[in-house]
Amino acid sequence: METKDVSREDMLKRVAKFTDLTRSVGGFPDSDIAGCERTLLNVIGFDPPDEVPGQEVMSPVGKNGAENSAIPISEGFNLGFVEALPGHGVMTHHHDTNETFVVMNGIWRFTWNDADDEHIDLEALDTITFPVGLSRRFTCLASENGKLDEPALLMVVVAGDKPRAFMRPDFLAEARRTGKFTPRTYTVTAA
Repeated sequence: METKDVSREDMLKRVAKFTDLTRSVGGFPDSDIAGCERTLLNVIGFDPPDEVPGQEVMSPVGKNGAENSAIPISEGFNLGFVEALPGHGVMTHHHDTNETFVVMNGIWRFTWNDADDEHIDLEALDTITFPVGLSRRFTCLASENGKLDEPALLMVVVAGDKPRAFMRPDFLAEARRTGKFTPRTYTVTAA
């Protein structure tokens, strides 16, 4: 493969400063459920997934994820961040591609399997990667300073150009009925 030169102007289109990222709230079926409030910061985007007849198909970065991307390219992956207060996270879901998380700060619990029966708590710079089809979720357990009113930050990398995310309809229905966002809710206390 040959190398190429790129102008500074073109290269600057591929730069995103964290302080300039657009924050996005909502866009997921669980976004209106207590405990699922979170903010997405989409850095490197991808195209929304194709529709599938009879299925609710969503992008891993929400409805408008590609539109809010700081670097709107489709080169085989998405990179973004999630901010969440302690006790908040996402409902159990799965993807048709790999998803990798890097904890930037705070403590995050990663749970997997349909039964939510396995988990690990990770801290700054720890990484976990989930294979295709594995049910998973994440919950912020503590902010960097241990305060309940300060969010923690998680980096997310999702493989693919048009990945799809799926949430179980029975989990969504139960969460809306009970106000608990997954079969198990974790209590978070101040440090």
